[in-house]
Amino acid sequence: MSRLALAVPVALGVLFALPTAPVFAVQPSEMLADPALEARARELSKELRCPVCQNENIDDSDAQIAKTLREVIRARILEGDTNEEVMAFVTDRFGEFVLLKPGTSGWNLLLWAAGPLMLIGGLAVAVTTFRRKGQDEVTLTPTEEARLSELLKD
Repeated sequence: MSRLALAVPVALGVLFALPTAPVFAVQPSEMLADPALEARARELSKELRCPVCQNENIDDSDAQIAKTLREVIRARILEGDTNEEVMAFVTDRFGEFVLLKPGTSGWNLLLWAAGPLMLIGGLAVAVTTFRRKGQDEVTLTPTEEARLSELLKD
């Protein structure tokens, strides 16, 4: 087999794989010089939702607000803030909406519990309905029973 015959499938595979490769929005100018601090910043930015893109983390978002948030995270890290302090700083300004994994406290607890509670409530309604249908017995008067017998004979 020639080299060209082997190169064509490989080139096509690379060509079709490129659009599916992950694209990161973090620009080299945003990155911190210290690899350990940069790793912390990337970890934190993957936990925050872009306010514009909704279900995309700020690490992957190209939106200007995401870029600003990434810069804020890096600035706070350089000031010596812990991960918890950085997250508290961002959450205080944008609310819990920016957290991709919000906590299970306060009103969020109600949201976390709403699904299972609705499922249990729906099952209770279904069971009650089916039980009532089985218990509803119709009693006929003697006149109705006679008429029913006539109809069934014909």
